Amino acid sequence: MLSENQEYLKILADLIKIKSVNDHELEVAEYLKDLFQKNDIHSEILPIKGQRANLVAEIGSGAPVLAVSGHMDVVDPGNLAAWDSDPFTMTEKDGKLFGRGITDMKAGLAALVIAMIELKKQGLPKKGTIRLLATAGEEVGEEGSAAFYRDHYMEDADGLLIAEPSSTYGTTSEQKGSFDIKFTSKGTSVHSSTPEKGYNALVPLMQLLNEANEYFETIPAGEMGPVRFNIDVLNGGNQINSIPDLATALINVRTIPEYDNDQVAKKIESLVKTYNDAGAQISTEIIMNEFPIATSPSNQLVKTIQSIGKEYAGREIVVAASPGITDASNLAKDKPNDFPFAVYGPGDGSQHQVNESLPKKMYLDFIEIYQKLFMEFLEK
Repeated sequence: MLSENQEYLKILADLIKIKSVNDHELEVAEYLKDLFQKNDIHSEILPIKGQRANLVAEIGSGAPVLAVSGHMDVVDPGNLAAWDSDPFTMTEKDGKLFGRGITDMKAGLAALVIAMIELKKQGLPKKGTIRLLATAGEEVGEEGSAAFYRDHYMEDADGLLIAEPSSTYGTTSEQKGSFDIKFTSKGTSVHSSTPEKGYNALVPLMQLLNEANEYFETIPAGEMGPVRFNIDVLNGGNQINSIPDLATALINVRTIPEYDNDQVAKKIESLVKTYNDAGAQISTEIIMNEFPIATSPSNQLVKTIQSIGKEYAGREIVVAASPGITDASNLAKDKPNDFPFAVYGPGDGSQHQVNESLPKKMYLDFIEIYQKLFMEFLEK
């Protein structure tokens, strides 16, 4: 018979084994639904499309409602030869667990699930509801959390906990926004010996992107830091000696409350108009538009985390803004500044890396932390 900790580790190992790389969250959802069913907890799989699905589960009833969330997808492991072991087989060495998604974020998801199961065994909570929102597609597009928002699963929520890795027991109540945009520039292809007979699609696009980059560097940094304008992908041309008639670029802008997505979009629209008026043919398509989230760092959930977490961290819990985005971009949309929100989960900073890892003790700690956190939040 497995010990309690062995059971917890087996659940995590089972999740790591599921290759939910930017897809196939349905298999994770089915595993969790079966696990919940064995522990007399109702859950429901909510299909999105193909092998993509969300899962919702609840314990308790009535108000207050604490929504807790983790995503079921992971990023591609990359070069398998660079890993010390199979990324989809959880391994342990020197007190650390290894595997793709161990930090981002199947350990956080497993800890939420196990905490709910342990509370259910104790007949808890007596008051209020813990609602798990397990999402699809967080790594690219956040379509799972968008579906939960659209279908009103956050409407009656009195708080939101995202179990993403949060810097070795630290936490955050603020995160930057993300604005992804595709640029397409059209021209006329001719032989390179007579460029004046055609129109180089790359030239105005590169000029526009450089001007945009220089402009956004002048925006004053806010409380979360500066706006980041990132030229991530640039393509154009088919071969040497031919003037390119098509060029594209993929841009990611990390936004702040002081200069948000709408302001970025307005500036880009103005730049595109200027270049098109001068003869360019540049169009844009917004791919993702997630606004920054800024709630008070002294909200009730953060205070509860600070009270409980310092015993496990061995120090005071630091509250910092996050440069990345989470499903909170959708789930906490339209919530007021004092809405209880926090990102708080197990992780060692190795997400998206080869040999992604997590201290075993941290994983087990968070199972305890979440049980205490859930109950204290509901009781207050």
